[in-house]
Amino acid sequence: MNTHYVAPYLLNPTHRITINLIGAGGTGSQVLQALSKIDYALYKLGHPGLFVTVYDNDIVTEANIGRQLFCQSDIGLNKANVLVSRANAFMGTDWESRNALFPEAHDCTSANITISCVDNVKSRLAIADFLRENKQGNNDQMKPYYWLDFGNQTDRGQVVLGTINKVKQPKEEDNKIESLKCIDEIYNLSEVNEEDSGPSCSLAEALQKQDLFINPALCQIGCALLWKMFTDGSINTQGAYINLSTLSVNPIKL
Repeated sequence: MNTHYVAPYLLNPTHRITINLIGAGGTGSQVLQALSKIDYALYKLGHPGLFVTVYDNDIVTEANIGRQLFCQSDIGLNKANVLVSRANAFMGTDWESRNALFPEAHDCTSANITISCVDNVKSRLAIADFLRENKQGNNDQMKPYYWLDFGNQTDRGQVVLGTINKVKQPKEEDNKIESLKCIDEIYNLSEVNEEDSGPSCSLAEALQKQDLFINPALCQIGCALLWKMFTDGSINTQGAYINLSTLSVNPIKL
């Protein structure tokens, strides 16, 4: 069985692990909540924890209530600002939000882990270009190691973890993998014929595009993979394919 040993810096960092969470909608809102749990648990285990910056220039609408983690009083407010303010108040963190697209935000920087929860190819390609143009990072806090991408259609989707830089593996171990293919290396994204996933006017219309539970299902699998990285220090899979119509989860093995 092939194994990838996690970058040592993530396991014993001198600072909190930096994470850029791109997209604060159906999946992103769920992922931010899960990251709050991971951060608190890591801190209790003696790890410095996480510092998360959320990027999204979208506002909350009526159609988001019920499927995304927003309420009626959030309507008209920026999604990233709402979620980060709520997470900080609930967990006592000092995470940040950006009312902007990534990487178009004027103050955007690379992070140790980039998590993309976007719904179009254009955004993924922009993220891929930015990560590879800034793959060295200016310091330990900004050096990019991993890119975790969440993507879905109506009732199915995938979570893919890739490496931006090669991760040095222990010499004494066999069947070790130093590089994991990112989503744009597994698929030719420029050839993807994506269906319209734009704004919906109602929850009923939104549910015709995405199943009520596809986003939290993807979140649980992807964040469980992150948790395994931090607690086990190694992984044998780099993600999974999920199909809610058949209730199946198939791992993407190394």
